[in-house]
Amino acid sequence: MQRTNGHVGDHPRHAATPVRATDEGPYSLLHATLRRGRFAVTAEIGPPRSATVEPIRRKARLLRDWIDAANVTDCQSAVARLGSLAGSLAVMQEGVEPVMQLQCRDKNRIALQSELLSAAALGIPNVLLLTGDHPRFGDHPEAKGVFDLDSIQLVWTARMMRDQKKLLSGRDLATPPSYLIGAVENPFAPPLRYRAERLGKKVAAGARFVQTQFIFDVEIFKLWMQDLRDLGLDRECWVLAGVGPVKSLRALEHMRSEVPGMYVPEEVVRRLRGVPSDKVAQEGLNLCAEIVQQVRAIPGVAGVHIMAFSWEDAIPEILERAGLGKRGSVDAPESVTAR
Repeated sequence: MQRTNGHVGDHPRHAATPVRATDEGPYSLLHATLRRGRFAVTAEIGPPRSATVEPIRRKARLLRDWIDAANVTDCQSAVARLGSLAGSLAVMQEGVEPVMQLQCRDKNRIALQSELLSAAALGIPNVLLLTGDHPRFGDHPEAKGVFDLDSIQLVWTARMMRDQKKLLSGRDLATPPSYLIGAVENPFAPPLRYRAERLGKKVAAGARFVQTQFIFDVEIFKLWMQDLRDLGLDRECWVLAGVGPVKSLRALEHMRSEVPGMYVPEEVVRRLRGVPSDKVAQEGLNLCAEIVQQVRAIPGVAGVHIMAFSWEDAIPEILERAGLGKRGSVDAPESVTAR
């Protein structure tokens, strides 16, 4: 359940007016791709537990011709790593557009706004804003979570800074940030009937694209997408379906027991356990490619977001198996190339 500490969103002046996704920007090449109706592909790049950006550079070079943008995670799973801002800059230097993740767990509203200003000042054109996993799930379980804002409040804050040129304090910004704002959602978290409405709050706050949790149950995801369409949310934001390969039975058990919010149905477990251990990785790639094909056919799905932790090398093969080849060029809008 999301925290609602503080007073952001409690006062009428914090009400947000939804804006159709096609009426703003474009702020980035990813935004331009989505606006043109091209099926988008993003992928996750996790920074290392090390004071170097070389692993990020290597992954960016590997994926450069295959994706529209790369998410750089922000201490994912509550594990201390190289920062998302530094990783995003390294990705850009390799010719890949970054999506900088920023989560509320470790920073208060002062630091969060500072990070958003810093990202925009350095030319990072996409931000993905989330609450973050609780510290108890990570490698410093004794750490104190901040959670001054939650993800909905942070999305609203980022939009106010961009569109109203103001900080939460009410002070004006001489130069406002410019970025495409994204959020995350888990279609599989109970109670299922409220998940679409919860995304609606993020869209009303200013999110224009959403990346979902891993999809292993396509039927539940279809129902969630139907709920989104019933609410008209498919016309207000772009949905990037979260997918990823399972490399081993050990990885499968980790997903099932240790990753917060993950749902893996029994039929998937049986399928992966039903092949020899040395064939699990190939079956995991087959499964992921099949899911990409299935979600691509669902009305309202604008693209896929591939999460292949420590297995980014597999992403091109997944895309080829799913019938999605290398990305052709998308003409950059003048407002983006001038950045």
